[in-house]
Amino acid sequence: MLRNPWFRFGVNVWSLGIDASSVIALRTLKIAAGGAAAEIEACRMVSEMTETGLALQALALTGGLGLTGQSAATKMLAHYRRKVRANRRRLTKR
Repeated sequence: MLRNPWFRFGVNVWSLGIDASSVIALRTLKIAAGGAAAEIEACRMVSEMTETGLALQALALTGGLGLTGQSAATKMLAHYRRKVRANRRRLTKR
């Protein structure tokens, strides 16, 4: 089962989901607190999502995701994982 690349991909997607939920919770708390920091975070959230989606589309159109479904899925996941982890580190930093 561990040799199956799709099983490993599923586990990585599950892990990314856990990280993404923690980022959502941290962002929700920051925005709920209000103030200038909340407004900046809300704007940052929208711009990051847009930029990340456009960057992924550019990768797909230029062949940067690979030629197989497995490589495309793995590289797409890595693309989002970098962004989510960076946000989690930034939001948990005091």
